[in-house]
Amino acid sequence: MTINQILPFFSTLIMLIFTVSVFRRWLVRRKPHFLFWAIGLAMFGAGSFAEAYFSAVGWSPIIFFIWYLFGAALNAGWIGHGTLLLLVRKRWVHVVTALLVVGSLVATVMMIQLMPKLDVTAYNPALPISEQYRAIMPSVQDGATVRLTTPFFNIYGMITLVGGALYSAWLFLRKKVLPNRVVGNVLIAAGALAIAFASALTRLGAGEYLYLGELIAAVLMYAGFWLAGAPGTEAEKAQMTQAAGVS
Repeated sequence: MTINQILPFFSTLIMLIFTVSVFRRWLVRRKPHFLFWAIGLAMFGAGSFAEAYFSAVGWSPIIFFIWYLFGAALNAGWIGHGTLLLLVRKRWVHVVTALLVVGSLVATVMMIQLMPKLDVTAYNPALPISEQYRAIMPSVQDGATVRLTTPFFNIYGMITLVGGALYSAWLFLRKKVLPNRVVGNVLIAAGALAIAFASALTRLGAGEYLYLGELIAAVLMYAGFWLAGAPGTEAEKAQMTQAAGVS
């Protein structure tokens, strides 16, 4: 087993811990952004689990379904939308939420329709799934219309997650309060950029870097979430209150 086949196991473990942490916060606070983050992170973890399964066991159509729909298509959009819900309190966000849910359901139906058209004979157990999924899936013209949806979810997720994290970091930096949240949000943005870059390389045919990018993203985003969520000192909280009053 190569190092590239081992990496998904570590990513899966980190994402499991990460997802449970975020979901527990949703149970306590009942804020919608925590729920969308938890769902998106669970999708990310499901994709990593699918990669680990392919490495350890072999081909499975159900696992491929999970890998592409949750790991390649949907997770970035749901994680990024959680950040939008955190930062924006406008009514139009509800419309975007509805579009995300409906779009995800449409992508699911497309994926179900695609499954009978997969070329199972093209699967090579010696290669990571990220390096050979194009050979297994038909082209868009031959029925893989779900491939048209992935750029929308991924671009939306990257813009909202990276943009939201950097915007939050800038706010705390400008007010000179809670430096842990500045660093935490920068780490989250860096993690999102890492997986976005690795995914772009995969689409260009360099799928061997995807698993490393996923592991880096998982580590950075979890570290950033933990750091940004750490309680501030009493002095920092007082500074935050004062800064909020001034602004």
